[in-house]
Amino acid sequence: MRKMKILLSRGSSAENYLNALEGVGAEGVAKYLPEVDTNYDGLILCGGGDIDPKYYGEEINGSKGIDAERDVAEFALLKAYVEAGKPVLGICRGCQLINVYFGGSLYQHLQKADQHVSVNGADSVHKITATEGSVLNDLYGEAFAVNSSHHQAVKVLGEGLRATAFWNGEYIEAHEHKTLPIFSVQFHPER
Repeated sequence: MRKMKILLSRGSSAENYLNALEGVGAEGVAKYLPEVDTNYDGLILCGGGDIDPKYYGEEINGSKGIDAERDVAEFALLKAYVEAGKPVLGICRGCQLINVYFGGSLYQHLQKADQHVSVNGADSVHKITATEGSVLNDLYGEAFAVNSSHHQAVKVLGEGLRATAFWNGEYIEAHEHKTLPIFSVQFHPER
């Protein structure tokens, strides 16, 4: 049986993502600023720095670590995979990028960001609640703990997306596209 081959668009290290894919019997190919190539079975948009808020009509007001070249490359990749009808998984930054691609916006800096940062190399952990009928609810049930390492979050949900998990009843921790094979989480399942 042929292994699924997944393209990972990454910022820095991809070791955890590659190990996670190997653990489920898939092969990952990790690249920084990959060329648009839909010959893979799917795409993972990995974590990293913030997306330039110009993409959702705002000035910089808390965003940091912006990588303009990565923004351009990943929006082009996402567009190609959406048009090809191929699966996309967004993790952390990838979750945010998918939301912005579909016309949503982000909180540039959460008021409670200190509850979502790594401390001494260890991620913070908090409980989220998954909506009934969502992928996460089917896998883990209604409430479960996730790691957390971000200072931004989905503010206005993009068109065609549905929120499928929440932290504290207000911040979106996961979303799925209503008709396309697109799934996103704010946390880091690869860790």
